[in-house]
Amino acid sequence: MTNNASQIRVAIIGSGPSGFYAADHLLKQRDPEIHVDMYERLPTPFGLVRGGVAPDHEKIKSVTKLYSRIASHERFRFYGNIEFGKDLSRFDLSAHYRGIIYAVGAQTDRKLGIPGEDLRNSFAATEFVGWYNGHPDYHDYDFDLTGIKRVAVIGVGNVAMDVARILARTPDELYGTDIANYALDSIRRSEVEEIYILGRRGPAQAAFTNPEIKELGEMADADIIVDCDDASLDELSATHLKKARDRSAIRNVKILQSYVDRGLTGKSRRIIMRFLVSPSAIIGVDKVAALRIVKNELYLDEHGNLRPRATDQTETIPVDMIFRSVGYRGVPLPDVPFYDRWGTIPNDRGRVLTKHEGKVRLTGNYVVGWIKRGPSGIIGTNKPDAIETAERFLEDLQTGDVLQPRDSREEAILELARSRQPSFISFDEWKILDEIELQRGADMGRSRVKFTTVEEMLEALGKVTEMAGAGK
Repeated sequence: MTNNASQIRVAIIGSGPSGFYAADHLLKQRDPEIHVDMYERLPTPFGLVRGGVAPDHEKIKSVTKLYSRIASHERFRFYGNIEFGKDLSRFDLSAHYRGIIYAVGAQTDRKLGIPGEDLRNSFAATEFVGWYNGHPDYHDYDFDLTGIKRVAVIGVGNVAMDVARILARTPDELYGTDIANYALDSIRRSEVEEIYILGRRGPAQAAFTNPEIKELGEMADADIIVDCDDASLDELSATHLKKARDRSAIRNVKILQSYVDRGLTGKSRRIIMRFLVSPSAIIGVDKVAALRIVKNELYLDEHGNLRPRATDQTETIPVDMIFRSVGYRGVPLPDVPFYDRWGTIPNDRGRVLTKHEGKVRLTGNYVVGWIKRGPSGIIGTNKPDAIETAERFLEDLQTGDVLQPRDSREEAILELARSRQPSFISFDEWKILDEIELQRGADMGRSRVKFTTVEEMLEALGKVTEMAGAGK
């Protein structure tokens, strides 16, 4: 591989699925050949596949084998432990790359906007998910489940299902997974007996997938309770479902209805599913004591969409802990346009725009994944999304409507990275961490025992001195 100033290089910010799919498409191009450098603020790659997929879903995590193959390409470089906006700026990257692709996902949660939301024991699902997955950002959180009898999970997407399922799992079910050690210890001490899952619309509009809802009915030590009224479809939903012919939604309803007559079997925990209810207030003095909910009804809006609206029926449920799972949203990146209402980077089919309402492009800047389209779809949804964006870059490359770097040599980029973050992590160094984690797991009869802090990772690689010298 030659190094010269005319090399075509693209920087990808973020190392989740959308970033790897974009890298794969660019690396497959033969004329011209493109070099891809991927930047990740953590030492570890793979984004939410590592830090968001539930530990009891090992099969889903196996997609990282594909990403590792992509990373092995001779024209691919990984720069871990380098944070965009802190260690490197958009201006820095513009001096070395023809294109910059933002693949940072949606990193925070949406608020409920109700009284009591900030009481102790009221959490975002993102915090709990990151904590039990050993994400360094959530290592210091403390989810003490002793004394917690009832939990409410607000939302009916796959993340809500994950939270409820992990709360309902036995320690034996989770021991063989890569759940963080401290989370496994907390689950061993858990006193949770009831888990409410609350959806603001009906069962036909639930966002969870068929496998996720089916799994809740197969728990080793948790019964699932679905009332007949909650599983029944109102007239509008029945009509809409018939017209839409949404096989996944039809299957979801059938699975839910199969739970109605199941009854209790003597298991120690109960998962209670409720639909057409919305939280209106979280009640408590210094911590969560109850949740007030309002009954909803569905109506057709002016666009023909089914929407929920509150009735005058309310109910109060005693709960000790609440997890809100009503959607993710992106956060702004330094010196990158952002549309706050949607929590996304404004774009036209992946080309970054200077503002949401306009048509002016930020030349050479592109976006993929949730930060492009909002938090929707599953891991595989990111592939066509990423290809669409990569194709826009290739089109712009043909017309010359891309960044014009002054120095695209690999040596220049390495020099910049070392000067800003001496403890950056290469993909080969990540593979060393990976092997250590796998071996630690094998020694305990588990799939993996993760490093849960950046300091641990750097120490394992002998980079602590470098980190201290960099003042980080």
